[in-house]
Amino acid sequence: MTKIYCDTADIKLIKKCIKTYNVDGVTTNPSIMRATGIKDYKSQCFKILNIAKKKPVSVEVFADKPQEIYKQAKKIKDWNKNLYVKIPIVNTKGIILNNIIKKLNEEKIKVNITAVFTFPQLKKIRLSINKKTSVIISIFSGRIADNGIDPEIIIKKSVQMFKKFKNVKILWASTREVFNYYQAKRCGCHIITMGPKFIEKLKTKKIKLNDYSINTVKQFYSDGKKSRFKI
Repeated sequence: MTKIYCDTADIKLIKKCIKTYNVDGVTTNPSIMRATGIKDYKSQCFKILNIAKKKPVSVEVFADKPQEIYKQAKKIKDWNKNLYVKIPIVNTKGIILNNIIKKLNEEKIKVNITAVFTFPQLKKIRLSINKKTSVIISIFSGRIADNGIDPEIIIKKSVQMFKKFKNVKILWASTREVFNYYQAKRCGCHIITMGPKFIEKLKTKKIKLNDYSINTVKQFYSDGKKSRFKI
């Protein structure tokens, strides 16, 4: 069963996704926060945690130097027991942060290792974590696909790679369309994080393809008439 996390910082949308679609968790990051117009990062995180209640929430650090990342992670983890601290696999200079991940893991801090793209990164992660403390590994499947590479290959191998790590969950990140859910599901991916618009589309009643064809033509025809186009 692939769990669905809501990927946003919008309080109204989070409430809707939890109440209407019963999503399993929430993820957010500094870019989403900024795009939502949030000015107070910590305050917004607390609002999200309050709404999510016992559901897992992933909140990201936004430092770049390893020791600053560690300090931020230590502060963030105290906000809530259901919280996962999102730690990027590398910093802006491309330095792999496996030592910080290992340190936090040994201190029993739940982490969501984010911005993962490659097998070498996954191998570093496997060598850096134990088999007890909860870990989420967020593989940016959408961005991998944007680069012309099939993300299902890396997801399937990742699930197999961490099969003996019962504490590790593989997450399909950077969702681009509803079909990604079905891809994640057939790969045995534990979690997919989706924007609210994709969750809504996924949960709406499906239309028979023949009816969908007719409805599409009706839309084109209607828009053509309303626009009063001439040839």
